[in-house]
Amino acid sequence: MSHKIIRALLESRLKAWASARTPTLRIAYQNVAFAPNNGETYLRAFLLPAGTDSNDLAGAHRLYTGVFQITIVTPAGNGPSGAETIADELAALYPLNDRLIRNGLTALIMTPVEPGPEQTEDTAFALPVSFQYRADTN
Repeated sequence: MSHKIIRALLESRLKAWASARTPTLRIAYQNVAFAPNNGETYLRAFLLPAGTDSNDLAGAHRLYTGVFQITIVTPAGNGPSGAETIADELAALYPLNDRLIRNGLTALIMTPVEPGPEQTEDTAFALPVSFQYRADTN
């Protein structure tokens, strides 16, 4: 049980939503080749694990925590509204206290989805949103 399972849980939900959305959104995943199309709106997904802990004397328990960040990238010059609309959709996709379960591991969304500082890139506007997660083993 590990951050690998947590990544799969969070990314699979994102992928299903982005594929079903109109218009669909492509996702740039960590360490996977991705070339954005000119003028394309897309997402960048990042799992940012924090330290793993153990809260029992036997050392059997594991506490996995971290941050899941999704950066919304839109073409420059269109204002923040498009990215902010997607941010609201992502907040609904990952509601506070939601539980995602796979292979006996339950990941809990610990904080609301919140926007980070907006960034202007060469040809794009980027709005990162993120939330904290945790998962405990027995």
